[in-house]
Amino acid sequence: MAKTLATISSKRQITLPIDLCREVGITPGDKIKVFIHDGQITLMKQRLGAAEGALAHLSGDPSLSDEDSLQEALEQRDASRKSAT
Repeated sequence: MAKTLATISSKRQITLPIDLCREVGITPGDKIKVFIHDGQITLMKQRLGAAEGALAHLSGDPSLSDEDSLQEALEQRDASRKSAT
């Protein structure tokens, strides 16, 4: 796994090193999906079906509406943050 240090600009922009972009096939104009989980940010090049593998461990509850699901997720996040402090 390649490791490097990137700096965030005053506009909250990150410049990705060219060697890392080449390694994962990112080219100018590509779309990047951003995921946040447990305080970590993950960037993924947008590809058809790319998130399916990364999110395969998650399961939805078809009895919940989108709004109910969002509210439950926010409550779980807040509870997790409170227990971490």
